[in-house]
Amino acid sequence: MTKLASGTFEVKMVPQPAEENVGDVSIGRMALDKIFSGDLDATSKGQMLAMRAAVEGSAGYVAMECVTGKLHGLSGSFVLQHSGTMTRGAPQLSVTVVPDSATGELVGLTGTLGITITDGKHRYDFDYALPDAS
Repeated sequence: MTKLASGTFEVKMVPQPAEENVGDVSIGRMALDKIFSGDLDATSKGQMLAMRAAVEGSAGYVAMECVTGKLHGLSGSFVLQHSGTMTRGAPQLSVTVVPDSATGELVGLTGTLGITITDGKHRYDFDYALPDAS
């Protein structure tokens, strides 16, 4: 049975320098630090790669982040994989739990996380499932 966790999060993105002989310098790299509040009481750390196109409002990014804390009171960690594009201002985003990445009381966690940003405030809606304990 699917459950819903909702709340807010704060994110700090810190630009990272390009590494010599690794990739293209036009691809930006950021360190991510997040604090989740609400049904997901957790912190996360991750990395993002992003690129803006020459056309205004078009871009893409990928990211991986390890989330550690409590989900509806259950303790553990899991990894989220992001894939986002913006086509001339129209966003498309997929944030999914990496299969078999969960630990502790969250082992077997699956799900997708939706993000909305309104007036600079970040909200999440996390549709998830856990295996039955029986």
